[in-house]
Amino acid sequence: MTIIPITELRNTNEIAELAHSRKEPIFITKNGYGSLVLMSMEAYQLREEMMDLREKLMEAHIKHEAGIGKTYTFEEVDAEITKMIEGIENG
Repeated sequence: MTIIPITELRNTNEIAELAHSRKEPIFITKNGYGSLVLMSMEAYQLREEMMDLREKLMEAHIKHEAGIGKTYTFEEVDAEITKMIEGIENG
């Protein structure tokens, strides 16, 4: 975890390089307290994708617990994915 004081934001190129190299949020403090979070676009997009996936998984879990929709065994999913892959490979 990287924490820097807000006064360091004057060094924009260095901060940008740090954000890209660390691939994680940089926490900015003001007067010793958390104020901002800075991250590269790559890290932001990955974080958004993860949040979207978590939301979809939670929705699926809630539906499963409520008995809504069909559930599949591992074997059924594996067989379906194998068919898809074979279809792609065979054109």
